[in-house]
Amino acid sequence: MRVVIQRVSQASVTIEGQVHAAIGPGLLILLGIEDTDTPEDIDWLCRKIAALRIFNDEAGVMNLSVTDIGGELLVVSQFTLHASTKKGNRPSYIRASKPDIAVPLYEAFVVALRGISGLPVRTGSFGADMKVSLLNDGPVTIIMDTKMKE
Repeated sequence: MRVVIQRVSQASVTIEGQVHAAIGPGLLILLGIEDTDTPEDIDWLCRKIAALRIFNDEAGVMNLSVTDIGGELLVVSQFTLHASTKKGNRPSYIRASKPDIAVPLYEAFVVALRGISGLPVRTGSFGADMKVSLLNDGPVTIIMDTKMKE
């Protein structure tokens, strides 16, 4: 699993001209899934995200997690995170899981993140043409990949 995490003041997902989900201060999480991902990857990643200290404390130091500030979370599926650009100019998405594997893992990720963080978790709609809007706070953007845990 690969994620791009953005600390946001606000973020939303619009589908077919209608706001599908919106959050205030918290994290926008773009989630890419591949066939080799496991429930252990979900658990590790959700625990890391919930505890990631990237929000400012009273001294202006990034020392607080999204759970510490009682923030919100927005998870959006993003198969393009597994794009390979090694050959040619058209990215290959061969490493990205097909829906039969990706959807259950995506749904399990959302459930796990909700349980581990204890925070509201909003989502996009898997496979939909989504318009994602965000106000990146900082900007703070973190990339994590479960294949690079060590």
